[in-house]
Amino acid sequence: MNIINFNHQRLGLVSGREIIDITPHLQDCHLCGAVHWLQSQEASALAALLAKCERFDLGAVHINSPIQAPGKVVAAPINYKAHILEMQENGQAFGHIITDIKTAGLFLKAPSSVVGPSHGIHQRFLERRTDHEIELCAVISRRCKNVSQSNALDYVLGYCLGLDITLRGPEDRSFRKSIDTYTVLGPWLTLPHESIDPSIIDLHLSVNGETRQHTNTSDMVMSLRELIEYASEFYTLEPGDVIMTGTPQGVGPIRPGDTLVAKGSHLGEMQVSVTGATDHD
Repeated sequence: MNIINFNHQRLGLVSGREIIDITPHLQDCHLCGAVHWLQSQEASALAALLAKCERFDLGAVHINSPIQAPGKVVAAPINYKAHILEMQENGQAFGHIITDIKTAGLFLKAPSSVVGPSHGIHQRFLERRTDHEIELCAVISRRCKNVSQSNALDYVLGYCLGLDITLRGPEDRSFRKSIDTYTVLGPWLTLPHESIDPSIIDLHLSVNGETRQHTNTSDMVMSLRELIEYASEFYTLEPGDVIMTGTPQGVGPIRPGDTLVAKGSHLGEMQVSVTGATDHD
């Protein structure tokens, strides 16, 4: 089941190329509340209710980030070995490369950097290199602390794609990666089910039709289970917090006018445009 946040903060279920608008039936229009409401419905009653809901064409709506203003965006650096090597070789590391993720630690991105795919990336500092980074993301379902790997996925509300847009330079990671619009989440939240194993998700990103990144999460140094355990040793994770699991090899520069297409097995596809930021962005 896929839950989408669209237009003016409406929530719906994605069915093929249609969105079934469930907003009028929700007392709590936040994503976590909507998921809990769906899970509380009997299948027959839910089917009858959905049959009466208004429907929208997926291609004719504004797609927002599935989670609005998360309390924390927890991100994993250097979590694919091949990405570590490419950063060492391409001269864009600026001394930041540490080959052990547990030595580097995790970092936080500003919640104000989060947008949906239809909003797009408003690129700043055009005289400097800015790179795309596709990632698997997980949204936390309930408050947790000191979680073990064995039950870490019990705290996952669902999965989505993420773009961790990165301004290259000598400054701290969090500073360079927290620019407004530099965390793109979407196209919707995919709820966990037996077909989804976050350790074997295919990820693909193209820029203007050219493949840049294509890999599988099986290549991650630390799995999502390990990342949730690690993060929860340092932070209390709250409902709606986002875990970004790191990017594979193939990162490359973007410029205004580019179109990025991100895909993930079971997670859908999102198209994201790059424009130059204005004084009002």
